[in-house]
Amino acid sequence: MRHSKHKYKLGVDPSHRKSLMRNLAIEVIDHGKIKTTQAKAKATKIYLEKLVTLAKVDSVHNRRLAFKKLNNKEAVTKLFTEIGPKFKERNGGYTRITKLADLRLGDASKMGYISFVD
Repeated sequence: MRHSKHKYKLGVDPSHRKSLMRNLAIEVIDHGKIKTTQAKAKATKIYLEKLVTLAKVDSVHNRRLAFKKLNNKEAVTKLFTEIGPKFKERNGGYTRITKLADLRLGDASKMGYISFVD
């Protein structure tokens, strides 16, 4: 049975979903804030929260686990040098999703920003 096995499927196959989460997380780490659909933002939030929790303790093992998830050396370095220490005293809730009133023109999808809490 699938009880309590909720996952954001996003209408794509698992390999596409994995690369999508990786790319969105890298962009949020690099830019601090990105505009995307609300469904993708909610799925990315879960992915990012776990990475920031890893980055709070700077160790070789945690860096390797983060690199395994991101596969981007610059993003991992920024995650552990800038973002991790910033949230050292915070117990979760590192990201926020801000909903936008306007819909996307092509398919009227709900849009929003995902960013780190300051």
